[in-house]
Amino acid sequence: MRTPATATRPVRLGKVLEFMGLLWAVDHELESLSKRMYAAHGVTGPQRLALRIVGHSPGIAAGRLAEVLRVHPSTLTGVLHRLVRRGLVARRRDPADARRALFELTARGRGVDALRAGTVEAAIRRAVRRLPAARLSALEGMLRAVAQSLAREARRAPARPWGAPAGSARRGSERSDDL
Repeated sequence: MRTPATATRPVRLGKVLEFMGLLWAVDHELESLSKRMYAAHGVTGPQRLALRIVGHSPGIAAGRLAEVLRVHPSTLTGVLHRLVRRGLVARRRDPADARRALFELTARGRGVDALRAGTVEAAIRRAVRRLPAARLSALEGMLRAVAQSLAREARRAPARPWGAPAGSARRGSERSDDL
């Protein structure tokens, strides 16, 4: 059986689709390493990032942590709940404002904070160290622009399933990884 000629020719996608492919590859590898971190250390990549920031800023408020992570506070609620439930982060009331919660690491949390190998952070650190400062700055600018553009697009009117009449948007039934 012969392979069709189209199967061996390079696929030329253009800059936007090539860049999107790289972003999907990064997302996939982040998810894969995050799952391995969870199996080995009991925290995912996003949980460890939150934990590391709490370690750098003991007594940080949830709202401020959400700002630092560039996520909506509701996104962070589950992450913090799981870290508290696992005994990695302690939650206490702000003495100045009882409505606010403040977070700090527990002894167990400090152990996870001290990890240096086998983490998303270790992989990113290696990649960042290889880049000249000007390239890293340009990359940060590009990623910031992509994040802002994606956020603007997400705030637009809700999408509707392909081919569906206006007003029939399905909520929560579509998978975000479907292409």
